[in-house]
Amino acid sequence: MLAFEIVERGRNFLLMTTIPALTRARFFCERFGLRLPILLAPMAGACPPSLSIAVAKAGGLGACGALLMSPDRIRGWAREVRVGSNGAFQLNLWVPDPAPARDSAHEAKVRAFLAQWGPEVRIEAGDAAPADFSAQCEALLTAAPAIVSSIMGLYPPEFVSRLKARKIAWFATISTVAEARAAEAAGADVVVAQGMEAGGHRGCFDAARAERQMVGLFALLPAVVDAVRIPVVATGGIADGRGVAAALLLGASAAQIGTAFLRCPEAKIHPAWAEALAATLPEDTIVSRVFSGRAGRSIATEYVRAATAPDAPAPAPYPVQRGLTSALRELAIKEGDIHRIQAWAGQSAAMARADPAGEVVRRIWQETQALLA
Repeated sequence: MLAFEIVERGRNFLLMTTIPALTRARFFCERFGLRLPILLAPMAGACPPSLSIAVAKAGGLGACGALLMSPDRIRGWAREVRVGSNGAFQLNLWVPDPAPARDSAHEAKVRAFLAQWGPEVRIEAGDAAPADFSAQCEALLTAAPAIVSSIMGLYPPEFVSRLKARKIAWFATISTVAEARAAEAAGADVVVAQGMEAGGHRGCFDAARAERQMVGLFALLPAVVDAVRIPVVATGGIADGRGVAAALLLGASAAQIGTAFLRCPEAKIHPAWAEALAATLPEDTIVSRVFSGRAGRSIATEYVRAATAPDAPAPAPYPVQRGLTSALRELAIKEGDIHRIQAWAGQSAAMARADPAGEVVRRIWQETQALLA
């Protein structure tokens, strides 16, 4: 491999990161205080402190998807992980969408459909509102993690300035080359390139384009590496050393992994969900809006297939749909019914193992090193 080579294409200069893959990963780890370039994905509702503590102790980066958390819970999570691991972690927030357009007649159709799968849905269930984003941002600053990450858009300039003043790095999740360029221009220190294989919500800046701009990680990653001058983290469908090694060879500086950690005991997800992941092939997942109103990849369960059928009502927008499905999701968890559980899953779900998270981190990195040696 060569060192750095600059190639001119019109007015743009692409920095071709042909530096050896393991060297690039080592530079990333040194910069952000890690021993291994393995990042836990910030999965809202599935990132208990125990999981991040285990990942951080193994040398990776812990993570908290704080979308649904109050400021006090955010600060409490950060305290617990610091005490338990003395390691690094990222706190992640969704950048809010504009207020959704409401349609009471259509919401009535959605409620009637959902009643076939669970309890009757209250009319006011659709009034569910997101957490106070400004208050959450203040909690992030108070918690003062080494890294703050974003998804669904870019942080406001004023907040970015405050992050930089406190020397907190900003990792911006993106799903297209255009979003990567926008993130770099807005001051992001790192972009996290999310391939369409990823489980959970797609990180598209424009919710309306989430299904139309479905780019696989193998195509997205090198295009983003060529388009920006800041480090790139790869995420989506990575579950073992082969995925990490491929990402590093394609120019990434680290890999972020979500679904592959969900079967670990420290993740504490419902056993029915964990068991289902082991039998979920890539084609057994689907991107839909039927849980929250935002596009996300889950197991194609009976509810998901019925809710995406041509005769089913279209989901309400986010977060209205999330409110409307709340009772259904709660009952599914109580009854352990995988066909109604909000079972997020990436396309490499079947590769997840029910091993301690620290063992998963160490095994994946050992496999990566062996492949790249």
